[in-house]
Amino acid sequence: MQRRGGTGRTGMKTRDEDFVQHLFIASTHAYILIFTNTGRVYWLKVYEIPDIAAAGKGKHVGNLVGLQPGETVRTMLAVRDLEEEGRFVFFATHNGTVKKSAVKDFSHVMQRGIIAINIEQGDELVAASLTDGNQIVFLASHDGQAIRFDENDVRSMGRNATGVRGMNLGEKDYIVGMATTTKPEAKAIIEKSQDDVAPEVADLVPEKGSLILSVTENGYGKRTPADEYRLTNRGGKGVINVKTTERNGKVVGISQVTEKSEVMLISQYGKIIRIESKFIRESGRSAQGVRLLNVEPGDRVAAAVVIPPEEPTGNGTLIQ
Repeated sequence: MQRRGGTGRTGMKTRDEDFVQHLFIASTHAYILIFTNTGRVYWLKVYEIPDIAAAGKGKHVGNLVGLQPGETVRTMLAVRDLEEEGRFVFFATHNGTVKKSAVKDFSHVMQRGIIAINIEQGDELVAASLTDGNQIVFLASHDGQAIRFDENDVRSMGRNATGVRGMNLGEKDYIVGMATTTKPEAKAIIEKSQDDVAPEVADLVPEKGSLILSVTENGYGKRTPADEYRLTNRGGKGVINVKTTERNGKVVGISQVTEKSEVMLISQYGKIIRIESKFIRESGRSAQGVRLLNVEPGDRVAAAVVIPPEEPTGNGTLIQ
């Protein structure tokens, strides 16, 4: 762990044409849903992924599942129960389309994968998130705009559906990330019946007091209270999320964080820095942010992820 503005360290060896994009923690018995740019989904058990040292190059996903020609992985989700009712996957595409489908629709994935969302020509999948069907959706664009709307504005659709418009984007602008937060009334229900709620839902950050972390390509970032983004209907142009300039660059990703969150920034060349969220200044929507990672000339931030909290067990191992 380092403070913001550090130089980071190499956390994974990468090839010249490759860079780290996804990082998350999952139980060995969970399913990993692998969503690709073309809107297809594959799954495998975590224990089917070989163990490799932290600085190793890893195993190509194409050797674990049967990716189609031209497919690249865009999002991975860890799910413990694929048959659970009331659980959904919420999708967002490059051109601002959104869609939600029941998790149980993905319980019978074949080796060659199945269609998760119908992607129109010229579009591609950007993000997918697990929801309980009653959350607030936050979409952010490359040019620094953002929109926040109720998930109930989007009805559940079958796997072959294309979806509906989530955000009206400007010319050459596109979606870079999505976050979902729980409404205050939903969080209260979760706290009263913790044992009956799926872990992935119970751990969601409540809408009240949640912060949106925005990270730009030149290594800058800021935290902004979600309440600063007014709740609107889906399909609007949104409001300013980050004031993008030549100094901080365009927005590359967003995440929801709390004061206790730990954040990992990953550059295209594989440089990683891990910092505590509380060291990132809380700023208004139009702020440029503060420097989080010193990127080398020619390098840029590729992704920023929030590290899930870990709890030690009696035998010294970690659970999540």
